[in-house]
Amino acid sequence: MSAQQTPLWIGTYPVAGAGTPVGQGEGIWRVDLDPATGALSNARQVVETPSPSFLALRGTVLYAVNEQTDGTVSAFDVVGDSLVHRATVPSGGADPCHLVLDADGGTLLVANYSSGTLGVLPLDEDGGFATQGPAQVLGHSGSGPDEDRQESPHAHFVTLDPSGAYVLVVDLGTDEIRRYRREDGRLVEDGVAAVLPPGKGPRHLTFSADGRFAYVVGELDVTVRVLAWHAGVGTLVQTVPATTVPADERRLPSHIVRDGDRLLVGIRASDVLARFTIRADGLLEPVADDALPGAWPRHLEVVDGWTVVAEQVSSGLAVLDADGAVVSTLELPSPTCVLPA
Repeated sequence: MSAQQTPLWIGTYPVAGAGTPVGQGEGIWRVDLDPATGALSNARQVVETPSPSFLALRGTVLYAVNEQTDGTVSAFDVVGDSLVHRATVPSGGADPCHLVLDADGGTLLVANYSSGTLGVLPLDEDGGFATQGPAQVLGHSGSGPDEDRQESPHAHFVTLDPSGAYVLVVDLGTDEIRRYRREDGRLVEDGVAAVLPPGKGPRHLTFSADGRFAYVVGELDVTVRVLAWHAGVGTLVQTVPATTVPADERRLPSHIVRDGDRLLVGIRASDVLARFTIRADGLLEPVADDALPGAWPRHLEVVDGWTVVAEQVSSGLAVLDADGAVVSTLELPSPTCVLPA
């Protein structure tokens, strides 16, 4: 790799697609991004591991969920541009789909989709798992009006409140953002930070630069909702369509990213990248829906000013510039997560 390249870690699903048996060629890949041109190159699979659909990095340790019924999380040592498996432990539930490091980097927080649970995995000083499994598994009960998708809790995303005081879990099944606080070195339930309208199906969220607003993408009602955020509580102030694609077409919003005063949302099935401007008052104005070259934008990340999109179904990556023009593509099996190395 030349000095001019920015390396990326890419998580994937089984090559046969999401929901198919794991262990069919999937793994973690490494790709180079040219920060000057947005060109992608040198895709190589660096390790095989079952359904590593989301990744997180702490120094020289990479963590990957293994999204399967018997959910696990794996830790890998980054050695040069390779990965060396260190350990795999239970995730605290079924089908882990997202993970994040706590504020101090000493705990890995894992959202388990099918069981609707939050797994709390303590880490030791060098980034290894401090226990043989989660120290806590936190869940609750509830459902929503969509009988197919909201029959029970579905923890889809875990993040930290802007103040760092709370851990938040976005639950697609119950239309809630659940809140936990730290007490005596553990997490304890602390109510609900926000209740969304029934059937919204909240999937992911991001915060404004000053932490005063949360932007929540609704997978089921195809919206972005703006919540005024204060002291761990979100209050609805605006609802906008997540895309201008006609309602008679299938639309499934996925990941949401803030980049300065821009907000970006991947829209699966219609396969566009929706762009919004964040106004000075925190509210949103739609800008454009940029057509993508591939199918099913599951995840995206802004790297060196370029938007790198993981197109899961068409098996490739796409890079867009700030105006939504496609500048580069690269074939790669069923990508699901883009993480700068």
